[in-house]
Amino acid sequence: MPKGSILVVDDESEIREGLDLLLSSEGYGVTTAGTGESGLARLEEKPFDLLLLDVSLPDRNGIDMLKEIRRRDPQLCVVLITAFGSIDMARAAFKSGAQDYITKPWSNDELLAQVAQAVEARQLRDENLQLKRALKQRFNFPNIVGKGEKMLALLDLVTQVAASRSTVLITGESGTGKELIAKAIHSASPRADKAFVPVNTGSIPVDLLESQLFGHVRGAFTSAVASKKGLFEVADQGTIFFDEISTVSPETQAKLLRVIQEREFMRLGGTEQIKVDVRILAASNVDLLSLVREGRFREDLFHRLNVIHLQLPPLRDRREDIPLLLAHFLERYCTENGKPPRLFGQGAMKLLMDYDWPGNVRELENVVERAVVLSTQERMDVDLLPESIRTKEIVRGVRLQLSEFMPPLPGEPGARTAADNPRPTLFQIMDEVERRIISDMLERTGWNQTEAAEQFQIPLSTLNQKIKRLRIETRRRGRGSNGDDPMPFAAGK
Repeated sequence: MPKGSILVVDDESEIREGLDLLLSSEGYGVTTAGTGESGLARLEEKPFDLLLLDVSLPDRNGIDMLKEIRRRDPQLCVVLITAFGSIDMARAAFKSGAQDYITKPWSNDELLAQVAQAVEARQLRDENLQLKRALKQRFNFPNIVGKGEKMLALLDLVTQVAASRSTVLITGESGTGKELIAKAIHSASPRADKAFVPVNTGSIPVDLLESQLFGHVRGAFTSAVASKKGLFEVADQGTIFFDEISTVSPETQAKLLRVIQEREFMRLGGTEQIKVDVRILAASNVDLLSLVREGRFREDLFHRLNVIHLQLPPLRDRREDIPLLLAHFLERYCTENGKPPRLFGQGAMKLLMDYDWPGNVRELENVVERAVVLSTQERMDVDLLPESIRTKEIVRGVRLQLSEFMPPLPGEPGARTAADNPRPTLFQIMDEVERRIISDMLERTGWNQTEAAEQFQIPLSTLNQKIKRLRIETRRRGRGSNGDDPMPFAAGK
């Protein structure tokens, strides 16, 4: 099966044949056309992942043709081919909806990198769309994205528990989507046409929480000039969701326990028992059982809440879902901001895939929104990622370098004699770490020293001096048979 389908539209037969040979040898399915009209005819016959389109065609202008193509297939990735590379050309290409452009003559390596990225972006968008349709058909959860075993198992469990009226405790780190899961339970339940009432207990002052939950009668306190329904009454026949349930005070915990047990409560200042039929869902990002042991959370309330327990995995434990989540949020924020489709460049994607996401899906969503808002062209590179992501990757890299080159101290397991395993000096370690950090950045920027200097926020001359001092080869280097960088440890070796 081909890696992707590519249509090449160029009036020069040598270029068509050359691209056909190059791309076919890489495993792509290639179709060619010599005119704009024949190219449009090929697009009508079948879908393609990528269109390589010459700007100057004998029967029509490639830029004008691109506008028509965009009306037919807004998601098709298009790379323009031109003999005139300029800023004006780039602006015209991006304005017309092209993902990128290449100039004749081109580097085959750079062309293949552009093609791989464009095809992957198209296929990812298609996969995301298909996944949404499949999830909607299977679970009817249109806003939940995931294809990994952990998420699919969780959604299966959500579907099972939704039909009941049992209390559900949803746990997981901040940003994992606990409220989204709560909404999914409600939407798949017989109560879906009734109210879903979220209560963020951590954001409501303790002295106001009971009034918010249970309501009050006129004169219950100084400002109570009229009776008011509480959130439990608002949620009658529906679902109430307690986020950050661990922050509820002991006094309110006791009253919540009574509502769960008896399905009734009294308004503040009132004497009448009010009965309600409410499905209770609760969420916590801390271990409630630990709070029970510490005496900070009622054990009987914990067991009432923990009838069914759903544990949400952190994003770092389901990295296979990161590309789909990126595509999902890119589509959302491009639409909200009125921008054409965007995608992350290879360097940015590597950082996004390797990052541990302490803020989970919420942090990823914020990163995507920020990048889309600040972007000026379709491909978004490392410079549009928050400094925290770039910095943490560098720090993690430094730690890995240090652990690699610090052998065990004398007396520690695995330690050898100085003759067998001489310890590197501190300066050697520092040089090696700096060498690898610079090499890694050059790798990410395609060995563009100017761009690497901008990323490091240092003058180009300073970077050049470091490259010379550390003897870094300023070209793409091969890898050893085991995948390791064959660069020797000591700068002088």
